Amino acid sequence: MANSLGDQFLKMGLVDKKKLKSAKKEKHNQAVQQSKKGVLSEAQKLVQIEKIQKQQRDKELNRQKQAQAQAKAIAAQIKQLIQLNCQPREGGDVKYHFTHTMSDGKQFVKSLFVTAQMSKQLADGYLSVAFDGENYQVIPSVVAQKIAQRDSSALIVFNASTESSEEKDDPYADFQVPDDLMW
Repeated sequence: MANSLGDQFLKMGLVDKKKLKSAKKEKHNQAVQQSKKGVLSEAQKLVQIEKIQKQQRDKELNRQKQAQAQAKAIAAQIKQLIQLNCQPREGGDVKYHFTHTMSDGKQFVKSLFVTAQMSKQLADGYLSVAFDGENYQVIPSVVAQKIAQRDSSALIVFNASTESSEEKDDPYADFQVPDDLMW
């Protein structure tokens, strides 16, 4: 009673042994293909997952490289702006003191020898002090504003010019102060 349908057809004479054997072989091959398909589909899924993860890692690496390249380009632009616009300080006899806060939070008191006119312009906000990575340079405040747009950490002293607001709000601007006035 455990005879298969193929054996029963063989006994009845409907099929011969060759056809029965080839049918069994074909059925076996189909079963093997089905099992391989299941294994392949799982393997293919794993390969696709790894491929997607690799693409994400590559995108992140490219983003980091682009960010580094952009930071390097900005640093080069800042250094070039400072070097092209630095004011000559030869003959400076006034020591101008300022504080430089490093990226790690440490503060240092630094000084530059500048002329008396440069010292006044630094205080009034017409000039600024910038650090190009090696030296401190005195630059015009217009250039300092351009540098601040790129990276404000390169600016050490950047006083905003307040002269125009004082002139507008000064109620005693019409009165002359005598030269010989003693306080």
